[in-house]
Amino acid sequence: MSEAEKPAEATSAPVERPASAEKAVPVKKSAPARKAAAKAAAANAAVAETAPVAPAKPSKPKPKHKPESRTALVRRARRINRELAEVYPYAHPELDFENSFELIVATVLSAQTTDLRVNQTTPALFAKYPTPEDLAAANPEEVEEILRPTGFFRAKTKSVIGLSKALVENFGGEVPGRLEDLVKLPGVGRKTAFVVLGNAFGRPGITVDTHFQRLVRRWRWTEETDPDKIEAAVGALFPKSEWTMLSHHVIFHGRRICHARKPACGACPIAPLCPAFGEGETDPEKAKKLLKYEKGGFPGQRLKPPQSYLDAGGIPAPPLGVTG
Repeated sequence: MSEAEKPAEATSAPVERPASAEKAVPVKKSAPARKAAAKAAAANAAVAETAPVAPAKPSKPKPKHKPESRTALVRRARRINRELAEVYPYAHPELDFENSFELIVATVLSAQTTDLRVNQTTPALFAKYPTPEDLAAANPEEVEEILRPTGFFRAKTKSVIGLSKALVENFGGEVPGRLEDLVKLPGVGRKTAFVVLGNAFGRPGITVDTHFQRLVRRWRWTEETDPDKIEAAVGALFPKSEWTMLSHHVIFHGRRICHARKPACGACPIAPLCPAFGEGETDPEKAKKLLKYEKGGFPGQRLKPPQSYLDAGGIPAPPLGVTG
């Protein structure tokens, strides 16, 4: 054999492999080992499914506002009333009336409408029926026609005629000055009774109308929603002698600045004392544009307002049917 026919020695020598390559070669498990591993995995999965899961701890809700002591609440509430008294020194009932009979009738008519609409309607009513005796003997259809602009005119006609008859039959044609007598009259509840007692008889009372309810809850004077409970809760914060004027201050503020849908927070004199500041417009210039009645140069609720209101820049409301 020639040298060319001999196989090269380099091809016959064994090739050394690095140790790392040997470790990378997977080792096949035997069948029994594979079965044992599968059983162990299945057992672990079963335990995981049946193991009780610790319930997540509920997170404590963060308080929306700092708790206020009773003493702090009383002080804040009375300070708000003092501030409002300085802003509205001319606050008054915004129904036109000359006597207790006109006031009680006007207050009954003010349900589900504005004081302005009542004030525009009652001149014709009282011109034709100036006394309880006159209204008690009135033709219901004629009264309905006069009261039509106030809404719910049929029900209101029934109330004011029934009220007048009760005054004639039970009280000699005079409006009684006691709460327990007033609430027995047709169409008269505690709100109406306190309006009459406070403004016709000078006896303290809190008028819980829609404005009053909204503001005292907004100020967190109470969380009650029932008018009688609101009356009791707020009354406990103030001396009884302040109740009537407190009602006027709050209602004035609700109509002029602290509106239901878009309060003028940026123009509010009690903003530093109000926990609801920011619910409305906070920009001072934009807030000024939301002001109503004397602060905004618009007509008020009364056709015949008190002189103090006129002196403060208040404008009388126009009669029914008059614009501008």
